[in-house]
This record gives sequence, C-alpha cells and structure tokens, in this order.
Amino acid sequence: MTHHPKIYVAGHRGMVGSAIVRKLLSNGYPAERIVIRTHAELDLTNQAAVQAFFAQEKLDQVYLAAAKVGGIHANNTYPAEFIYQNLMMQANVIDAAFRNGVQKLLFLGSSCIYPKLADQPMREDALLTGTLESTNEPYAIAKIAGIKLCESYNRQYGASHGVDYRSVMPTNLYGPGDNYHPDNSHVIPALIRRFHEAKVKQAPSVTIWGTGTPKREFLYVDDMAAASVHVMNLPKPTYDQHTSPMLSHINVGYGSDVSIAEAAQTIAQVVGYTGAVTFDTSKPDGTPRKWMDSSRLNSLGWQAQVPLLQGLTQAYQDFLTRI
Repeated sequence: MTHHPKIYVAGHRGMVGSAIVRKLLSNGYPAERIVIRTHAELDLTNQAAVQAFFAQEKLDQVYLAAAKVGGIHANNTYPAEFIYQNLMMQANVIDAAFRNGVQKLLFLGSSCIYPKLADQPMREDALLTGTLESTNEPYAIAKIAGIKLCESYNRQYGASHGVDYRSVMPTNLYGPGDNYHPDNSHVIPALIRRFHEAKVKQAPSVTIWGTGTPKREFLYVDDMAAASVHVMNLPKPTYDQHTSPMLSHINVGYGSDVSIAEAAQTIAQVVGYTGAVTFDTSKPDGTPRKWMDSSRLNSLGWQAQVPLLQGLTQAYQDFLTRI
C-alpha cells in the first residue's frame, strides 16, 4: 500500500493555495491526506494556536501559500499589516513545522523580493544586491525573511533533523481565485474587471494608466501550482545541486513577458470588448520591465505550459462566476 504523506496547504482559499490543492487532487492524491483550515478555524498569526495545530495534526509536508497580498494601493495604504501579518504567519508556521517533526516545507514568495533596478531577467542571485521598490518594501522584506527562515532552519537542523525547507518565487500570477477588487487588485484582474464593465456599459473607450510600454511577465496560477509540487518533490541531492545553502530559492516564471498594451489588447479580445483602448501618458508607468530568469527551474525539469490567451480565457470564465 502506498503511503501518502499528510500535507497541510496553508492558505487554501487563496489563488495559489487553491491551485495547489487542485493540482494534488488532479495528480490522484487522496483528499483525506490533505489538511486545510480556514482563517476562522486557525489564525496563523497566533503562535500558540499554530503550535497546537501542528502538534495535533502530525503533518509530513507543508505548502506555505498563506499571505496577506495586494496591489500598489493596498501595499501603500496598509504597510504595517503587510509586514506584521506576513512575518508572523511565516515565522509561526515554519517554526511549528520544525518543532513538530515536519521535514519538508515549501515557502511561496514573490518576485518583489528583487531590487527595484535589478538586471533583467532577474536572477536568484540578485537578491539583497540593491534597494527594493518602495511601494511594496514591507511585503518584500517579509518575503525575504521567509526565504532566510527556511535557509536558517536548513543550515542549523538539516543534518541533525532532516529539515528540508525550500522556497519558490513566482512572477505575476493570474487565474481562478484571483482578487478582482476595484482598488486592491493586481493588473490582470483589474483589467478584466474594467473591460468587462466597459463591455456591459458599452463604453466607447477604456483608458489605461501610463504609456502601455512597460513589460510584465504573467504566469497562470495552475502552472505555479504544478511548479510548486515539482519543486517540493525533487530529490534532495538534485535540489542541492542547483542551489546553495544561502541562495536556495527558485524563480518560477512563464519564460517571456508582454507589454501592458499587449496584455490589455488580449484581455479586451477575451472579454469581447470592441471599443478603443487608450493610454493616459500623464500617469506613471512604474518599473519598465519585470522579468524573471527561470533557467534554474527549467534545468530542474519544469517549464510553464499555459499560454497567455488560454490562461486569460480561463481567468475570465472564473471572473464571470464571481460577479
């Protein structure tokens, strides 16, 4: 009889966590071996509650996909919540995992860990080489701390306790389970909502901030989930061969990027909006390019499968079920 490790997916209601659960189930993983808790059932910022949960559940693996996330507006408005809640969740989960004998954990970070002016495409070794983007610095600092927590537990307890905690850093994600809030969402869900509303109102045009020339890399969330499961299950010698003890995180990107204008035109096409798309060049553009170097992950045998048009079509179908 196959022994299935008992897996806890932290943040299973979020976009990435729910995709990881979908991926495990589609791989034939038995649902009764996947442990989930809502925020109401378990507050991950509560250290005592997290320790008690781990002591009770006797887990084998943890996917740490729980996080407080948001776009520029949210990060600027609630910086204290972004740094405090993310630091607490990570520290509590990673330490409780160690104290309760969990040897395998995967921490999910973000591409915003890299310096604002990092060379493109951004390689893993760009970490801590420059100043962060000020708008999401508190969130980025928390995510960097998460990587360093994993590395520190590995360095101190890897040999003695078999601790093997890994980190993956996704590029901009989109897809089912995204946040379509008018103020607090990222660029793709925000544009899906705007083009859909413009279509419904038969608005003659949609105006987008900036010139449309900045380039961004977008990854469909089910690709991210597949990459997460792939990295979690890599043999330790293979993982160690492609990483180093203090540079152990792995980028997860699509492999290429598109301009904001191209992304907007594709979304308009998917939504079926036929009006004009214009650009307000008086508004800021943000970073000219954010593109991840995913060669480390590619050499570990994984690459993205879902092209932007297909992913956006599926994301729009998901959006229509939520409005």
